[in-house]
Amino acid sequence: MSAIAGIHSIKSKDIPVGHCVNLMEGLSHFPVDDVQIWHKENVFLGCHAQWITPESVGEQNPLYQKEMKLVITADAIIDNRIELYERLKIPQYKRINITDNELILEAYQQWGEDCPKYLVGDFAFIIWDERKNQIFGARDFSGTRTLYYFLNGEFFAFCTTLKPLLTLPYITKKLNEAWLAEYLAIPGMYETVNADISIYQGIEQLPPSHTMLVKHGEMKLSRFAKLEIDKQIVYKTNEDYEEAFIEIFQNAVNSRTRTNRHVGAQLSGGLDSGSVVGYAAKELGKQGKKLHTYSYIPPSDFKQWTPKHRIADESPYIQSTVQYVGNIEDNYLAFENRSPFTEIDTWLETYEMPYKFFHNSYWIRGVYEKASQDDVGTLLNGARGNWSVSWGPYLDYQSLLLKNRKFLLFYKELNAYSKNIGVKRSRIFSKILSKAYPTMFSENNLSYEIPSLINQNFANKTGVFHKLALNDIEHKEYKTPNAYEARKKCFEQVAFWNSNGTVNTKLSLRYKLWNRDPTNDLRVIRFCLSIPESQFVQNGFDRALIRRATKGVLPDKVRLNQRVRGIQGSDSLFRMIPAWKDFTSELETLIKDPIIKEYLDTELIIKTIASLKNNPRPENVYDLDFALLMRSVITYRFLKRNI
Repeated sequence: MSAIAGIHSIKSKDIPVGHCVNLMEGLSHFPVDDVQIWHKENVFLGCHAQWITPESVGEQNPLYQKEMKLVITADAIIDNRIELYERLKIPQYKRINITDNELILEAYQQWGEDCPKYLVGDFAFIIWDERKNQIFGARDFSGTRTLYYFLNGEFFAFCTTLKPLLTLPYITKKLNEAWLAEYLAIPGMYETVNADISIYQGIEQLPPSHTMLVKHGEMKLSRFAKLEIDKQIVYKTNEDYEEAFIEIFQNAVNSRTRTNRHVGAQLSGGLDSGSVVGYAAKELGKQGKKLHTYSYIPPSDFKQWTPKHRIADESPYIQSTVQYVGNIEDNYLAFENRSPFTEIDTWLETYEMPYKFFHNSYWIRGVYEKASQDDVGTLLNGARGNWSVSWGPYLDYQSLLLKNRKFLLFYKELNAYSKNIGVKRSRIFSKILSKAYPTMFSENNLSYEIPSLINQNFANKTGVFHKLALNDIEHKEYKTPNAYEARKKCFEQVAFWNSNGTVNTKLSLRYKLWNRDPTNDLRVIRFCLSIPESQFVQNGFDRALIRRATKGVLPDKVRLNQRVRGIQGSDSLFRMIPAWKDFTSELETLIKDPIIKEYLDTELIIKTIASLKNNPRPENVYDLDFALLMRSVITYRFLKRNI
């Protein structure tokens, strides 16, 4: 909804006006509805506002409450407004137009530094408490909005994005080698072990689920939310679970359609985005509004190379959802002239640091661009669904039944699953054994060496491999993960959340729309973490709860489908083939660069270039070699242009 920024002079000196002007001008390239500031002696707060919700139109942001002696600037949409009305005893006449900023201030007045525990939504905010002479700030539990800051003995400065902070004379634009080392050494999709560092030395990041308190030049960080898998909710029947889930999920969807513009949604052929679209279209229909959907499809000349059960073009399933749900204006976007290679410069400008999600970069940005042209204010998605609403890993669940000697239920589920997916029981049983007893059946486990992109001397200098080991992150070998362990780690370690929040924040500012995920709603996640595993795997179906909860919402072709799955980004390398010579030429240039040799293993890059240079095939798209080369070019361009 907004980009926020500010400066606090710790030694109670006046803040030079030029510093404030430069900070705000650093946000001026984003579209804007209003720019407001609040400045009093040693505190400056600013907001580059984009009006997304009806209540935000014309609001004061920053907002000063004279009676409370509090000032807030916020980048926030609060979703549990009705609950907060009751808890905070907001008078009826104020409820219609009260802004999210006002609600946050009321919550702070009521609960102090514990107030984020009571907020559901996407938010990052800073409050200047004049009475206590302190700064208080918070970032929501999954970090859907970014908040960077700098603190030394004289100044505390913050901003939604990185580059405006670099305009301040006391912040030096210098590479944070610890960040880069972790980015290069971690083979997975997230960037760092620490969620509180950035690509630039001296600029920190408020981690997801954390608050900050700045007083007398001292910083205190506290984690206010920790999601744990704790089974507590027990109902008598499946129908009771379904009814409770539907109420919570529909509420999560409804609260995320709150906008004064059109509502859009990313739509694939699967359950996560499909369930969001199904529930949203129904609610919007009651309001006389249509839902705009955006679906990425491969270019017209792409030939499917994937197995029959993994499809690149999900159009038949998407169209089935659109026709069944109704009240949808659908868009199918091929982005014919775009590729991961053509997107690099735009993404580096937008993301402000190197990135790893190149496989999907062209269509993610393209969807935002098209939705913005259609005057969409909120763009729904189901990105967190795998860990919440559509949780239900069949093989892992069956392995638990087997180890716990629940043989009758195991056999019943095995039979049902075999019929549902059309695969022999013996093949399924073999996979379950490898999950249940990995040391005995290790030949069934996927395991391979991961080449490291980082220069060994740079790795030794930063001690990055030791740090990864301390955080239980494997950097040399990939092994088939246990789904339950992966889910537990996902909710415990906040660094896993950072990348998605950064993408969504910075794209939302660029295109003046907000990406909202009902499957990431705190109420939905807590419910899904609190019910028995048997609700998620039943009668031969994985993702059983959402399949049951979308009966009458989604077509059975999508709802009950267990035989075919979409595979995003499978056309990424295919799209790059026309520019392959340019790609390899840039690689051959970068390996000669002395700066790159300091950070990247150029000998490995040389060997990898040789393996792909003359024979790029679309089916190599998920090979580690291709990923290594793309990450090399992305890192090279960032370092050459920014350091």
